Amino acid sequence: MPIADDVRLGLANRFIVTVIPSNRSLGSWAKADGLDVTWEVPEYRAGDSWNQRWFFPGFTKYTTVKLSRAANAKDTAEVKKWLDEVATKFTVGNIQIELRDAQNEAVFTWELRNSLPVKWSIAGFDATTSKVAIETLELTHLGFLADDLK
Repeated sequence: MPIADDVRLGLANRFIVTVIPSNRSLGSWAKADGLDVTWEVPEYRAGDSWNQRWFFPGFTKYTTVKLSRAANAKDTAEVKKWLDEVATKFTVGNIQIELRDAQNEAVFTWELRNSLPVKWSIAGFDATTSKVAIETLELTHLGFLADDLK
């Protein structure tokens, strides 16, 4: 089945990462992993119902989001400033990941509620190779679904 002409496709190589509410850009990233959600599904069986089972919605679990890219002067410095603020002022905020299309317009946005960095790292340096230094930022969060809102 062909895709309709009015369907805007999100491109995996076009996304923006921003800290909300300060609207601070964390720059361009090459890769984002961990935008997923799973649910525990408890099962209940009554003793008098033989094999009849009932399923109920359980806890919602979100994976740590992992961003990676080539380290660069502008964006890596901006992440360091943000990490300094989080470490010294304990500022918890939301992280917005916005997927873009070929015209660089927003297709879909995930807002990671109460997000905190859990790890920042840069790949080891080796003078015998000619590789780009890759930085990685891992974020924990309380989710991107409206599952806890009343």
